[in-house]
Amino acid sequence: MARDEGAGAGSVLVAFLVGAVTGAALALLYAPATGRETREFLGEKAREGRERATDAAETGRQVIEDSKETLAQAIERGREAYQQARETS
Repeated sequence: MARDEGAGAGSVLVAFLVGAVTGAALALLYAPATGRETREFLGEKAREGRERATDAAETGRQVIEDSKETLAQAIERGREAYQQARETS
């Protein structure tokens, strides 16, 4: 049976982004700070989010690359099986 590792990659990324935005909003509401502190906090969280998004994109690219390799192998095996079936007929 084939493994389906990349099926939920988009859902995971969306869930992460929603969680990050919700967490930042709650932090702003419940942790009063000066404007400068708030800007620094938001800048830090934006950098962290950018790093996580970059990591998620790289993981997604790797999953796609692995899927391409698996598909290419399956096609090649199918061709070989077809050739063997033709030769034995």
